[in-house]
Amino acid sequence: MRIGLFSDTFPPQINGVANSTYILFEELKKHGHEVYVITTATSRENTGWSEDHRILRFSGIKLKFLYGYTMTGPFHLLARKKIEELKLDLIHVQTEFGIGIFARLCAKELKIPLVSTYHTTYEDYTHYWNILHLESVDNVSKKAVAWLSRMYGDSTRHVIVPSEKTKELLTRYHVHSPMSVIPTGLMLDRFSPAHHDPKKTAEIRRMYDIGENDTLLIYVGRLAEEKSMDLVVKAFPLIHERAPHVKLLVVGGGPDLEPLRKLADKLGVSGIVRFAGPHPSEEVPDYYRAADAFISPSLSETQGMTFIEAMAAGLPLFARKDEVLEDLLIPGQTGWFFSNAEDLSDAIAEMEAQSAEARAEKAENAVTHVKPYSSERFVESVLKVYQEVLEGYHTEYTVVDLHVKESVVQVYLKKADGSQEFRLNVSIDDYYRYRLAREKVLTEDEVKHLREEEMLTNAYNRCVRKIAVEDRTRKEIYDWLTRNTSCSIDTINGIVEKLEEKGYLNDRRYCTEHILALENTLHGREYIVKTLKKKGIPIEMIEEVLAETSADEAGRAETFAARYAGSHRSDSVAKLKNGIRTKLLTRGFSSDIIDDVVEKLDLSAAENREQDNLRECVIKAAQRYSRKYSGAELRSRIYRYCASRGFTGADISAAMEEWNGNSED
Repeated sequence: MRIGLFSDTFPPQINGVANSTYILFEELKKHGHEVYVITTATSRENTGWSEDHRILRFSGIKLKFLYGYTMTGPFHLLARKKIEELKLDLIHVQTEFGIGIFARLCAKELKIPLVSTYHTTYEDYTHYWNILHLESVDNVSKKAVAWLSRMYGDSTRHVIVPSEKTKELLTRYHVHSPMSVIPTGLMLDRFSPAHHDPKKTAEIRRMYDIGENDTLLIYVGRLAEEKSMDLVVKAFPLIHERAPHVKLLVVGGGPDLEPLRKLADKLGVSGIVRFAGPHPSEEVPDYYRAADAFISPSLSETQGMTFIEAMAAGLPLFARKDEVLEDLLIPGQTGWFFSNAEDLSDAIAEMEAQSAEARAEKAENAVTHVKPYSSERFVESVLKVYQEVLEGYHTEYTVVDLHVKESVVQVYLKKADGSQEFRLNVSIDDYYRYRLAREKVLTEDEVKHLREEEMLTNAYNRCVRKIAVEDRTRKEIYDWLTRNTSCSIDTINGIVEKLEEKGYLNDRRYCTEHILALENTLHGREYIVKTLKKKGIPIEMIEEVLAETSADEAGRAETFAARYAGSHRSDSVAKLKNGIRTKLLTRGFSSDIIDDVVEKLDLSAAENREQDNLRECVIKAAQRYSRKYSGAELRSRIYRYCASRGFTGADISAAMEEWNGNSED
């Protein structure tokens, strides 16, 4: 694979991004890949290609207030031609400005897939341009950082972040490109205690007036406001009072180097807090190994590489609690957390009180705990991302046209190989989220997501139309979506929840309205409960709403019985009672209510009509059966017919005799 690493900073510059880029450069070469670094020059003399034609450096301007950061412009027309000649398979950009912008231009113009690593939490650095420390300026600055981070993140096909903390930050910024958490690996063997040189340790300690029996805390890194080293310096008067043999060596430079020296002088601790200034990276492992513990109060780390380096050298940690350190600093095993001067002095006093065996155990724990952060594992994870990006790059889609409608955007897409062209209806939200425009390139995953969103939108709109025609319960809509769409369960749940949020679905409202409707049509409690349960309404909700309505169930049963009796005037009293019982039972009234209603029902009118109804029944039966039967058989048929209508034997016989006499006349 031919890979271009683009970064504003690279060794001999000393910082985390430079170190991470160098490690990736070396490890990719070990794995047989052709790797090129495009970066800035530390001086005019070393611009252009390196001797082995692997590193291309651009001249720039050093920004002193950013610790020697070299800023270069994003437009390098001659260099762009050189980049094209490299025929890169992939560009991996490590920084956002200068070289970072140039990398994005090259990727776009040369149609090379772009991967980025987000190393720096820029919102921790807004104080550099907020000179007056105004809250309004800080708020605007942080919003600008979020916007730029989102723009840069979404311009790449995959974002690598060194920690979950950074991933959560970019998620909060609404970066939508795929992200992978890959801690920067280190060449851990460089820092191993196995390479400890007693002479080198003695030389370093003698250089800074640190005795052989003194306990040495070391800080390695840039000295700037966001690193908060003033907190540690301010704690040293108290630390010295409780642990007089503890000293601090600060290795590194930056805008806060001189202010921290002055602070140490002012507090009277300049003899025990020593400043070594910046040192070449190849010397740093010896400085770690000359110390007894590592200390840093910084909360602006995206990964905490110096913490990992220190642990690889066998040093326990003193640090403030930060999400980045959750998997590194295990209290009681690999170090101590502190929040203020008193906490720190307590922790240092505890370390001082430990035996040599306990200290050796912590050193061993530290070395063991950072083994997963090896450069080998790091490059393997990065190569997996490269492979995924390259595979996805050949299944891309280009926006060839789009039309904005009132509620959707019709987007016309074409596959890169020209084998497929189709239209998608995209929501206004997704239109802005993906920054859709002609010639915009979308990955297969992005198109898949837009297809799912289109399906979701269509399904949602169909549900709204169904509910507009007839109110539905949550279960009814859920079942309908399951049967009639290919939406996933998660998508269906999302649609149902959205319908509920909009008020289109409301099971309690549905329950209340249907209970009132069923009560108005003279149905009983059991029927109401059974009907609503079938609709998916929870029994607890049904019972609760029924209790609130306080409807007169017995009154409904009496009303229905009276109506039934009025519409069945030709029935016998016995049949009328049975009919009322049966109907009330099927309408969901309880046996107790039915018995009470039938007992109280005034059937005097029916009783008065009983004989007339019986005579009519005999005549009707005779007319029905006389064409086919005669004599005893006919009489038997008439008798059975009248008995089935609820009339009693003696009354039937008397009515038949009357009919028989009339028929003979």
